[in-house]
Amino acid sequence: MAAAQKLQRCAVSQTGRHSASVIFLHGSGDTGQGLRAWVRDVLKQDLAFAHIRVIYPTAPARPYTPMRGALSHVWFDRHKISADSAEHLDSIESMCGQLGAVVQDEVGAGIPKIRMIIGGFSMGGAMALHLAYRYHPDVAGVFALSSFLNKDSVVYQVVRDGRGRPLPELFQSHGTADELVLHRWGEETGALLRGAGLDTSFHSVPGLNHELSRVELEGLRSWILNKLPPDSPASPTPDP
Repeated sequence: MAAAQKLQRCAVSQTGRHSASVIFLHGSGDTGQGLRAWVRDVLKQDLAFAHIRVIYPTAPARPYTPMRGALSHVWFDRHKISADSAEHLDSIESMCGQLGAVVQDEVGAGIPKIRMIIGGFSMGGAMALHLAYRYHPDVAGVFALSSFLNKDSVVYQVVRDGRGRPLPELFQSHGTADELVLHRWGEETGALLRGAGLDTSFHSVPGLNHELSRVELEGLRSWILNKLPPDSPASPTPDP
């Protein structure tokens, strides 16, 4: 894996004592600041918690093959946008290293991985699946909104190889009217992961296109709070 580099990021700080963190990855062509603003626009407020810090990293600009090599803020390259295409593993591996530094910064701030959730929208959700299940399987949970994995993804093999040991639960959500990242791609991803032994919940949002919705984000908020409840200041902190 390539050496980690510092990624730009913005964050919504907790309003009380910091005891958990969420890393929320944007879709292709967006930025961390852009995703935070989009979430705020949909919810009419930030996705904020009393004890959870929400971090929005920004992917560095890189040539993106589906855009004929034009620079774009994408987590990895794709040969084409298709579930049948092979994964561009070199770029995925490189970004797992850079995002790993974001995880380690939270560990350095006193947050063990079991008190972290990693997730994202669209390409950000696919990146979260690689990052969490391949390199940080001890996080509390993973979410993927309007996302899919390629049919031959190495993530499926990692999950199959992990049978018999706990892996973080996956929360998936996808709009039924999504024409860019088809709803069936998301369903197939969830079904393959479930068949490999992963605890996965898939939520269809009627009429939603390739976008975020209030219903979806409120469902995500409830799931996050279930996985990362407030802890007692007197409770022992697990080793990272």
